[in-house]
Amino acid sequence: MSTMIARSRPFLLAAGLLAAVSSAHAQSAGDLMFTAFNTDEDGWTMVALANLPANTTVFFNDNEWNGSAIGSGGAFNTGESAFQWVSGASVINAGTVIRFSATDVAARAASIGTFTAVNTANLGLSATADTLYAYLGTSATAPTTFITAVTNNGNFNAVAEGTLAGTGLTSGTTATALRASADFGEYTGVRSGLQTFGAYQPLVADTTNWFVDTTNGVYTTRIPDTTGFSVQPIPEPSELAMMVAGFGLAGLIARRRRNAR
Repeated sequence: MSTMIARSRPFLLAAGLLAAVSSAHAQSAGDLMFTAFNTDEDGWTMVALANLPANTTVFFNDNEWNGSAIGSGGAFNTGESAFQWVSGASVINAGTVIRFSATDVAARAASIGTFTAVNTANLGLSATADTLYAYLGTSATAPTTFITAVTNNGNFNAVAEGTLAGTGLTSGTTATALRASADFGEYTGVRSGLQTFGAYQPLVADTTNWFVDTTNGVYTTRIPDTTGFSVQPIPEPSELAMMVAGFGLAGLIARRRRNAR
């Protein structure tokens, strides 16, 4: 049994690395994560943790979700703003950080792609208790997949201030709960050295890796960190084949040495 396990390890390693490559274009919870949230400037930044296909449309909404599941009565309330971002004609590579600036004024912009307001009611992020959702959908009011969320309410427990119930998101994993009344928050953890982009997801969602301040009005001109995230290089398929062959040869030599004793 131990010999079979030893023989399978190179193939399991190769399969795992190939799986990491094949999942590069997934669009699911955690593929985008907030890395900054600024209620003074009314802007935010996000990191792509998977390659985003060209012309991906993502909606943002700071209306509250009612807590029911998509397709089973789930809906946003009204009275606040919603936005549409189209990523542009090129693939956005995993690790890229996108900045959304001055979202409450006509000059609003994204550092990549096209960013527009589709609901201008009560523009601006609240410094006391607001939740911002990012999701795929057929329109700003019809989400199909929630990607991530951030709140400065301290938690996502209250429907009146924004809940994760019915969204499929999990606080501390695919959504980030900043402490109550946070005017400004920014991820300050590592951005390099991990083996996969997905490994950054729980780090970005962990608010112990954030700088957060509740001082009102001092971050209006603050420029967030837009340094990209990077990973250790994954071997090419040809290199994987060589690795597997090398492991097999090493195992053969070891067995022959044992048999020769």
